[in-house]
This record gives sequence, structure tokens and C-alpha cells, in this order.
Amino acid sequence: MLSSLSPMLAISSLEIALIVALPLSIAIGTLIGIVVYKKLTEKRIGSSKTEASRILEDARLEAKTMRKEALLEAKEEQLRLRNEFEKESKQRRIELQKQEARLNQKEDSLDKKERIMDSKLELLEKTKLELEKKELELKEKQIELDHHSQRMLEELEKIAGLTSEEAKTILIDQMTEEAKKEASAIIREIENKAKEEGEKKAKNIISLAIQRCAVDHSADTTVSVVELPNEEMKGRIIGRVGRNIKALESVTGVDIIIDDTPDVVTLTGFDPVRREIARLTLQKLIADGRIHPQRIEEIAERVKRDINQQIKEMGDAAVFDTGLYGVHPELVKLLGRLKYRTSYGQNVLNHSMEVAYLAGLMAQELGADVKTAKRAGLLHDIGKAVDQEYEGTHIQIGVELARKYKENEKVIHAIAAHHGDIEANSVEAVLVQAADAISGSRPGARRESLENYVKRLEKLENLANSFAGVEQSYAIQAGREIRVIVQPDKVDDAQTLFLAKEIAKKLESELEYPGQIKVNVIRELRSVEYAK
Repeated sequence: MLSSLSPMLAISSLEIALIVALPLSIAIGTLIGIVVYKKLTEKRIGSSKTEASRILEDARLEAKTMRKEALLEAKEEQLRLRNEFEKESKQRRIELQKQEARLNQKEDSLDKKERIMDSKLELLEKTKLELEKKELELKEKQIELDHHSQRMLEELEKIAGLTSEEAKTILIDQMTEEAKKEASAIIREIENKAKEEGEKKAKNIISLAIQRCAVDHSADTTVSVVELPNEEMKGRIIGRVGRNIKALESVTGVDIIIDDTPDVVTLTGFDPVRREIARLTLQKLIADGRIHPQRIEEIAERVKRDINQQIKEMGDAAVFDTGLYGVHPELVKLLGRLKYRTSYGQNVLNHSMEVAYLAGLMAQELGADVKTAKRAGLLHDIGKAVDQEYEGTHIQIGVELARKYKENEKVIHAIAAHHGDIEANSVEAVLVQAADAISGSRPGARRESLENYVKRLEKLENLANSFAGVEQSYAIQAGREIRVIVQPDKVDDAQTLFLAKEIAKKLESELEYPGQIKVNVIRELRSVEYAK
């Protein structure tokens, strides 16, 4: 049993020894560590002290160096400032010397001016004394003249037997009469000059307006003849028992004349729009080839719609081209209808636009109301669009239409006065009259019948031939010039001038014509001899 316990006791004593030895070893190790750490710390402290003393020494050296550098820099800056101060002082001394020299010069000049002024004052004093002396002499002479004039008046009164008041009255009356005569002559001269200048300015304004107006004024004629492809087409247009031609006349409202003229059908009617509808309808039927009453009605209805649309577009274009706005739509349609209306061969819509342009240009030159003048010019012939449908002149109809569609009173008055039926009371109305006359009297603007044209030329030549001494006369330039050849043995060169004026006066009083007629009197003297 003891043997079994011996190993257990042995283990226990070893464990006890280890337990006792472990704290001891820990304490020894701790002591050794403290000793080592203390030595290391002392060593570090020594090295730190050495480093600190070295740093202090370096700092002392660096501070000494910086102090030396600062002293050097301060000395350099002091030297630089001293140099700059000396330089600036030198410049100021130079400037002061210059200013002193300028002041000395000014002082010298002032001294000279003062001496000159003193001399001028002395001269003025002398002049003043001389003037006072002359004034006294003049007063004395004036007194002498007054005495002489008084004595002369007394002697004149004795000689003439009139007092001075009576002579004054007579003299004033004579001078007043002479002044009136001179004034009347001057007034007459001014009036003549003003008239000449006014006519010249009016001609310039009218010529400028005509030159700037760009509307075509050539005569447009409404076509009333339809050409046929062949003679057989006449029978198809007439139809069985004349039903086709009756349907055409009923639908379009125009008369259709089919005569012996080959390949031609003539359309007649007072309404130009209806005549245009009939012409286009007939042309479309001929091109289509199917001609019967139902087809005629269809084509005519289609053409009417197209024409109405064209009328509106042409009216809108006229209003837009003339720069007018706010025109009533019904008046715009009536303007479009004027495209199919002619007056003496002149297209009325083109004529109205031309009158609007001319009136507007002249109003601008005269400082009048341009819009009113242009509006009145465009609408002045609006009555011609429906003068076949209403009674009265185109002026009366135009005034009623303008009043119906609320146009301006100035525009209405210009429409009423554009042919002189009533007196124009505004500048715009007068300008519309002038523009209408200019547009209608241009060469080629209007055409007249051959018979009237020939009669007018014959009357023109007969009037010129009625004067004594006229050998022959010739109307040229479509009646706008007449050349009168006189007998040289009966009319001399001086008489040709008076003859031209007398012929012109007679033409103005007895002949109606558009525009003006140039009278050209020609005298030619020929001497013929034969050498044998």
C-alpha cells in the first residue's frame, strides 16, 4: 500500500516545488526587467539631453546668422530709400526751377501787356476827347441846319401859298397812291409767280405719280366670240329642235348667235360676268363633246362656282396689292366683278387700281390722307360692277353701295365727286378726280369706236383749216398732235406764234378730247430758180 502511495507523493512534491518556484521566477524576471528598463531610460535621457543641447546650439547660431542678415537688409533698404529720396528731391528741384522760369516769363509778358494797355487807354482818352469835340461841332451844325430849314420852309410857304401841314397832306396822299400802285404790281407779280410755281409743282407731282405707278393700262377686251373646231359643232350646239341652245341661253342668261360666219359662235349680253360664264361653259362643252340639257346645267353650275371663286380671289388680290384693309367682303366681291367689266376698252379693275395708286402717290407728295385717297380711288367705279342690275348712274350706285357697307364719309364724297357732279370739298376728292382723268387719258388706255375716232380727227383738222393762211393740217399721234402747214406768203414767222395760240384756244372751246393736243404750226419758204 505504501508502495502504491510513493509515486503519488513524489508527484505532489514536484508540483509543490513548481508552485513555490513559479512566483519566485516571476519576481526575479520582473526585477531584471525593471533594471534593464531603468538603464535604457537613463541612456535615452542622456542622448536626449545631448540632442537638446545640440539643437540649442544650432538655434543660437541660426539666430545670430538671421540677425546679421536682417541688419544687412535693413542697411540696404536704408541705402535704397536714401537714393530714391535724393533722386526725387533732384527732380523736384528741376521742376521748381522750370516753374520759376515759366512764372518769370509770364510776369514779363504781363508787364508788356500792362504797358500796351496803358498806351491804349491813353489813345482811348484822346479819341474820346476828339469825339466829344466833334459832337459839339455837330450839335452846332444841326442847330444851324434847323435854322436854315425853318427859314426855307417859311420861304416855301410864302412862294407856294401852302402851310407845312397842307403840303404834308398832299405829299402823303401822293406817296400813298404810289405805294398802292407799287403794292398792286407786286401782288400781281406774286400771284403770277405763285400760279406758275403751283402749276409747276402740280405737274411735277402728277408726272412723279405717273412714273411711279406700275399698273398696266393697256385695254383689255371681254371675249364674246367662241371658236369651233368644225362646222358640225354648230348643229350639236343647237341640238334637236333647238333644245341645247335654249338650255344654254336659259342657264347663262346671254344670247347665242349662230350665223353664217364659219367656225364661230357669238355671245351677246349686257352682263360681262354672265357672258364670261357662257363662254367658258361653251368651251368646256365643246372640249367634252357631250352636249345635252342636263350636261349643260352641270357644266354651267360648275363654271359659276369657279367664276365666283375667281371673283373673290381677284377682289382680295386688288385689296392686298393696294395695301388697303378692312374693306367689306361684299365690296371685295364687287371689285372682283370689275375684272370682267370694261369702259371704252379699258379694264375697270385695272383702272381702279391705277387710280388708287396715282391718288395715293399724289396724296403722299402733298401731305394728304394717303389711305383715304387710295381707298376712294379703288372704290370710285364700284357702281359699274352692278350698273346693269340697278337704275341710275354708276356714281349714284357706287355712293349707295359705299354708304350701305359703312364706308368713310370722305370716301363716299370722293366717289360722288369724281366726275364733277358735285363740287369736291376735300383734297382727297380732288386727287381722285385727277387720278381718274390721268388713268383714262393715257395713250392706249382707252379705245373708242372707229367711227367716233375718225370723226374726232376730221373735226380736229377742219378746225385748224378754218383759219386764214392755213394751207393744210394733219392730225397725228392718234389725234394728240396736229401739224398745221401755213402759206409762207400770207403768214410770217411772228404770226405763227399767235396762230398756234388761237388754234389751241379754239380746240379747247369746241372739241372734246382726252388729255391734251399739241399744236405745231410749220412755215416753210422755198425759193426755186432754174439755171439755163
